[in-house]
Amino acid sequence: MKYAFFLGCTIPARSRNYELSARKVADKLGIELIDVEEFICCGFPMKASDYKSAEIMGAYNLCLAQEKDLDICVLCSSCASQLTEVAHSLSEDGPDREQINDELSRAGLKYGGGVKVRHFARVLLEDIGIEKVKEHFIKDLSDLKTAIHYGCHYLKPSEIYDGFDDVENPKSIETLVALTGARVIDYPGKKRCCGGPVLPVEENVALSVAKEKLDDIVDAGADAMCLVCPFCSVMYDDNQKSIESEFGTDYNLPVLYLTQILGLAMGFDRKELGLNINVVKTKKILSKLGL
Repeated sequence: MKYAFFLGCTIPARSRNYELSARKVADKLGIELIDVEEFICCGFPMKASDYKSAEIMGAYNLCLAQEKDLDICVLCSSCASQLTEVAHSLSEDGPDREQINDELSRAGLKYGGGVKVRHFARVLLEDIGIEKVKEHFIKDLSDLKTAIHYGCHYLKPSEIYDGFDDVENPKSIETLVALTGARVIDYPGKKRCCGGPVLPVEENVALSVAKEKLDDIVDAGADAMCLVCPFCSVMYDDNQKSIESEFGTDYNLPVLYLTQILGLAMGFDRKELGLNINVVKTKKILSKLGL
């Protein structure tokens, strides 16, 4: 089972722990992640100001996967949303695809449709299956209480995801985490944004939005937070100390990627999963789990 592995911009720069843990989990499950050095930005940062340029960037990446006869596996929810939306809009031959291909021709490329884009979590659920995933678990994480954060782009815009999960009541990440034995903690505002989109222009507003969710998760009694998007991790892990300083509070709440939790259940050690790279230290919860 092979996929073109799309890392995007944020993961190589700020979330190497996500990449490390995903590669370990993929290898354990027999998923071959093929690096495509020519991949560029997905186009998402351009979308609000220049939609057509963003679409061309997305299509450029689809072409590179098409040349290798591979579908794309993505870790970043924003990259997954952008590439999936472009693949959806260019799925049929027509004026839009013709216009995009006219631009791509300058790079010697032409998109013919058919490339599927899958978030890593979706690959696990739909292409691998929960029973096969569970077969590789050797550690019981039943002492871990985890709060799930979905973020905005994992399931939106909903019409491009073919009914993969219920956007108003999502369960896919809970399903995967629960396989490890970990207890999933419900909390108010689970669907709220991390605040990340506002960070470049109104830092205090962004931190306030993130603080509300951290408050709810800590009040609910969770040991850790689980998420699937690198920029959400920037808000909750990288900026947690800034939030504590700004608002005079203290959380010390570890923020784990889904792949790190699955990797722990598979028996990988903390360095193999990049847990030593997490900003909020994870030693306390690892000790609780006897790891």
